[in-house]
Amino acid sequence: QNTLNVCFSVGYSAVALNHVIDFKEKKQEIIKPVSPSELFPSLPIVQGTSKRIKVLTRLTLVVSDPSHCNLLRSTSANIRLYDIIAVFPKTEKLFHIACTTLDVDLVCINVTEKLPFYFRRPPVNMAIDRGIYFELLYTPAIKDSTMRRYTISNAISLMQICKGKVSSQSENKPLELRGPYDVANLGLLFGLSESEAKAAVSTNCRATMLHGETRKTACGVVYTVKKPRKVEEEETTVPACKKPKTQA
Repeated sequence: QNTLNVCFSVGYSAVALNHVIDFKEKKQEIIKPVSPSELFPSLPIVQGTSKRIKVLTRLTLVVSDPSHCNLLRSTSANIRLYDIIAVFPKTEKLFHIACTTLDVDLVCINVTEKLPFYFRRPPVNMAIDRGIYFELLYTPAIKDSTMRRYTISNAISLMQICKGKVSSQSENKPLELRGPYDVANLGLLFGLSESEAKAAVSTNCRATMLHGETRKTACGVVYTVKKPRKVEEEETTVPACKKPKTQA
């Protein structure tokens, strides 16, 4: 609840509860996600609107072996219940598999150390064509100077290929959470343009949510917006006999 209140106070309108599974640890099972209404009896209202903050469920799988990807290829009932599915590949081969074949919404990049492989353009472009975004954890750049150097170096290497199709993530510590505008300014250090940095914390995140909706429904999602009628249109639709009389 404290972390949620901090997210609300710094300007976020949607957050995701992240459930991480590392297959290196024993007895790791994909459980049914807990409903946000059970954890938070009352959600804060987004500033400037009458809507409450949106809480999503997210599953992140840390894969270090190709056999771990078989779980994502299977039609697990619990997997389909999560709003967002992310994969954290540890090798170049798994990164290629995640970009080209896995049905996920996000590919997480480890930026806290020197990567054991280089980002190649073909799998990255294929992931972009499939509507998959890449995620960078910006918290290490705040805590330590060495991690900051690796974070900026790895981020610039990825930005040169993915053309700004990235999102951002923070860990679950409220003190290390930054507002959307602060994260957008941090994106400028990663080689993003001003518009790309703003998209990393706004439109890219919304596109990831919509991609998760299409994955869950196995088809598509259509959002309709009611267009307000103009005064001139209303006058043309009123019959002539009902129009008010005016003097010449």
